[in-house]
Amino acid sequence: MKTAKQHGLWFHLFDVLLNIVIIVGVVAVIRTFLVSPFQVEGNSMLSTLEHKQYIIINKLAYHTGSPDRGDVVVFRPPNAPKRPYVKRVIGMPGDRIVIQDGYVSIQPEGADTFTSIEEPYLNNKNLGHTYKAPPSSGNTERISYKVPEGRYFLLGDNRQGSLDSRSFRDESGNDIPYVLEDSILGKVWVIALPVSKIHALESPIYDL
Repeated sequence: MKTAKQHGLWFHLFDVLLNIVIIVGVVAVIRTFLVSPFQVEGNSMLSTLEHKQYIIINKLAYHTGSPDRGDVVVFRPPNAPKRPYVKRVIGMPGDRIVIQDGYVSIQPEGADTFTSIEEPYLNNKNLGHTYKAPPSSGNTERISYKVPEGRYFLLGDNRQGSLDSRSFRDESGNDIPYVLEDSILGKVWVIALPVSKIHALESPIYDL
């Protein structure tokens, strides 16, 4: 009758280390290519997202496709690429965008006219109060943008308290309002914490 082979201490240590390496590798792949946690800092996305909430980012969505209008995304802003922001995609490549009298109008590429978009995610404080930078200025004069190919125009839902495409500037003070597609890290998929706020985010459909 054969007996099971006894393994020494070093074998068991190697086995434990191998399992740790595999687990760390799997987690790294998941965080890099699939999903990743992120904590919201600040109030620029009120009332959609709140300060200190934890959210789950779907990274796979943009490995297999491109951002859509209305997506809430985590990205690296052109003026501070080391610090990720979270905002909403408003302008797509080829769009013409006008901000005037507190509202946003868009002429998608190939369209003949501008359409003022409905934004049901804006609270009463911000609905009809989208101004040119600085965002709390109350300046209702017209400002326009033409989104280049491969770039996006992003705004926070707290329009009077968000540093976004209206405010991005380089060290010389020149406007750099557009975000490269490669700088968008993923789509906000789920609000994970606090438990009382858990729900999935859905992108709105605009009538354009």
